[in-house]
Amino acid sequence: MYPNLKLQLWRSGIRQNRLAQLLAMDETMLSKIVNGYRQPSQELRKRIAALLQSDEQWLFERTEVPPHRTDLLDRQA
Repeated sequence: MYPNLKLQLWRSGIRQNRLAQLLAMDETMLSKIVNGYRQPSQELRKRIAALLQSDEQWLFERTEVPPHRTDLLDRQA
């Protein structure tokens, strides 16, 4: 899971579906990246960071959700 990416999306006011459009990619694929189920390529990381005007390394710091707290994934989507 990439909580900083979610935070920056919220701060910027850009919805995931709009970011997916800007990146010319499928919304489902972007959602899987944001929620930590898929690893973005280095090129995609750079493009996302540029669009969100954020530091790439900070955006993609991973945080794992404990297995017994998967309900947290639903609340943050």
